[in-house]
Amino acid sequence: MIEEGRAPARVRGSWTAVGVLAGGLFLAVLSTTVVSVALPMIGDDLSAGATALEWIVDAYVLVYASLLVAGGVIGDRRGRKGLFLLGVAAFGLGSLVTGLAPSIGLLLAGRVLQGLGPALLVPGSLTIIRTVFEDERRRAAAIGLWSMSSGLALAVGPVLGGLIVDGAGWRWVFLLNVPLSAVLILLAARYVPRIPLTPARGPFDRFGAALTTVAVAAIAFALIDGQDRGWSSAPILAAFAVGAAALAGFVAWERRMTDPLVDVALFRSPAFAAANVAALVVFFSFVGAIVYFSAYFQQVLGRSPLAAGVGVSAIGVAFAVAAPLSGRLVGRIGPRPPMLAGLIVSGLAMLGLLRLGVGTGMGAIWWNLALAGGGVGMCLTPMTAIAVSAVDATRAGMASAVHNALRQLGQVLGVAVLGALVYGDPAIRDDAGRRLDPRGRPLFVAGLHHALWASGLALLAAAALAAVLLPRSRKGLLHE
Repeated sequence: MIEEGRAPARVRGSWTAVGVLAGGLFLAVLSTTVVSVALPMIGDDLSAGATALEWIVDAYVLVYASLLVAGGVIGDRRGRKGLFLLGVAAFGLGSLVTGLAPSIGLLLAGRVLQGLGPALLVPGSLTIIRTVFEDERRRAAAIGLWSMSSGLALAVGPVLGGLIVDGAGWRWVFLLNVPLSAVLILLAARYVPRIPLTPARGPFDRFGAALTTVAVAAIAFALIDGQDRGWSSAPILAAFAVGAAALAGFVAWERRMTDPLVDVALFRSPAFAAANVAALVVFFSFVGAIVYFSAYFQQVLGRSPLAAGVGVSAIGVAFAVAAPLSGRLVGRIGPRPPMLAGLIVSGLAMLGLLRLGVGTGMGAIWWNLALAGGGVGMCLTPMTAIAVSAVDATRAGMASAVHNALRQLGQVLGVAVLGALVYGDPAIRDDAGRRLDPRGRPLFVAGLHHALWASGLALLAAAALAAVLLPRSRKGLLHE
């Protein structure tokens, strides 16, 4: 890659650059939410069961999560802009393979390639924002706008997915990304600035990168396939053991490195630890909920993909409204109050959805969904601001990558764990792609209630942890 020159203190057109960078995040998140509505039709068309449908979501998110840390450090060393462009290109190519796949195996291979894109483009996006916006308030506002793109993807993704699936078929859910990626590459080449490289004190930590990939992949495999294979089966127990050993080995290895892939000492900071644990919990609860609420509207209520998309869109609309508001609040009063408020509101909203039944319509629960989305939008910006401000700008790629990796790992865990709860009854385990009969609908709702308990209590626990660990002083959380 071309070496990047020195960045000016204020880059002309910096807000345009934020828009382009946010576009990359938009596509990355859209590829999760838009697919959630298409899953029942994909399952029916390709004869895929519940586990295969979980892998359609998680194959993408797994690669995304497991390679984010390596992608962030490579971007620090080799160039954030160049890696952003490469990531968008990989995402577009993976989308093309997925959209043309004739079988579930090739579709999953395309999703793996597609997931490589966000692993390269997302950490560099936050690093560029961190460097370009030196003023704390402007940086918080920029992060808020960047985060808002996630909310927009959550808002339009289910509706857009429903429109595409109803009008053109599920393949165009993926093929639409191809021209969008091409446009984004052209805009990024023109407007995204180049920023200084981080001087390397040693060779790239390939062994550390391999350990993180193995740890995330093994644990995710165990969680996703545990329901079908049996939690006490040899492959699942072996996968959990390999994942735990790789994670422990990674921590020990990184502590010995002069130039580590991840400075594990960062987690000694209570604020950094609280922000990252909260990020994992939020995405565990949030994305998992979107996937299985889409399934509820289609499998239990018998709605079309478009109607299901409209049903869950209240989550994303509220998220998109709350995220930029949160960015302004962080600039004025600091990150602690909006982060705590968002976690509490979203947790209570999830628990409020426990009144949902076999015949509950959208009119009775839309405001609960909106509160859940608004709460997540309120807490996401302060979490991100704390994480990327924990280190100086030269290591912002590392901090950003760790934070985003935990967010994506939360998605993997959410889809897998909540899916195991929703489809926990063997009577509906193989009916993931079809409308349920009168006997199966109460079983799905009972499983969804279990998932809601897990989501709501996890969010409230994250709020309690953050209340204890986050300092009340604004100066102790955000740094110039």
